[in-house]
Amino acid sequence: MKFTRNKIVWVGALLAGAVLTGLASSPIDSQAWQPAPAVAMQGPWAANTRLQATELLGTGELTGPEDVDVDAQGRLYAGLEDGRIVRRLPNGNIETLAHTGGRPLGLHFDENGNLIIADAHRGLLLLRPSGALHVLTQSAGGRPIRFADDVVVASDGRIYFSDASVWPYEQHRLDLYEAKPYGRLLRYNPATQKTEVLLDGLYFANGVALSQQEDFILVNETSRYRITRYWLKGPKAGQHDIFLDNLPGFPDGIASDGRGNFWLALVSPRNASLDRAHHHPMFKNWVASLPESIQPKPAHYGLVARLDEQGNVQESLHDPQGQRLFIITSVQPVGNTLYFGSLNNNAIGRLMLPAVFPDAPVAP
Repeated sequence: MKFTRNKIVWVGALLAGAVLTGLASSPIDSQAWQPAPAVAMQGPWAANTRLQATELLGTGELTGPEDVDVDAQGRLYAGLEDGRIVRRLPNGNIETLAHTGGRPLGLHFDENGNLIIADAHRGLLLLRPSGALHVLTQSAGGRPIRFADDVVVASDGRIYFSDASVWPYEQHRLDLYEAKPYGRLLRYNPATQKTEVLLDGLYFANGVALSQQEDFILVNETSRYRITRYWLKGPKAGQHDIFLDNLPGFPDGIASDGRGNFWLALVSPRNASLDRAHHHPMFKNWVASLPESIQPKPAHYGLVARLDEQGNVQESLHDPQGQRLFIITSVQPVGNTLYFGSLNNNAIGRLMLPAVFPDAPVAP
């Protein structure tokens, strides 16, 4: 087929019109950002197949178990895409405990056996052992909590959680493109029923975890490939700094094993095309106007890492083809076992660490 000069002009005009229409209808007003070059997958980040030893629990019965926790009796809990909070019994049966009416994400038990839930639609919730569900808070600092994401409970009962973005859960991609600091780190005090803002101006505030001595808390900034530390005790109390920067993927959930280690879930490796797009706000605005079905997708890859409390990467576990696990959003250490949650998987992953680290000491 031959293209005359007039045809080329018309095709160019149509394409330009489509782009301009997309820019005019874009839901975002993004800003430029220049990410540092991605670190190489070598050393402690070197690719391996350790995650392929993972056992899958509840396959086909669980849709989008984004986060998981385990109670004192060893029973496994998850929040699902349809809003249910479910419990998996030792015999493999799944029972529904409650329906939040929203999208439950982060889960963490308090010392009284209550399950604290960060719900993307409804804020911070509490589920009692009786099955009664209560709303704890839905606002902080005079602003509604738009996207409660992850949660952890301190030994004094205070609850730390993230408010990821002003964009709702269903439009979380827009936060990534826009590259603006909408996220917050919050703290709820059950004794006073007050919620305070510890940090504002975070770039998609996601997973949270307390250090072993609870002298600092970490919060993942997913769209900046980094982990921020907020000091709770000591001479730096009230200050914050960067705990680990320029990660090779998008950090999502993080949890402490209580023995001086953090387990970090990276939902996907970094995307070179997206890194380049961050230099061009107008291009990102246009991409955000496209149907979500043709926007960039996260890689089909499983990746978690173990960090020490000084921010050093000790080791990583991979499933490069996503054969067992992919798009991992949470990792929960319990003794010598890791449990994995995901927005996209239809099962919970369980990995016995001695299976991949046979010389590792046995946890108490």
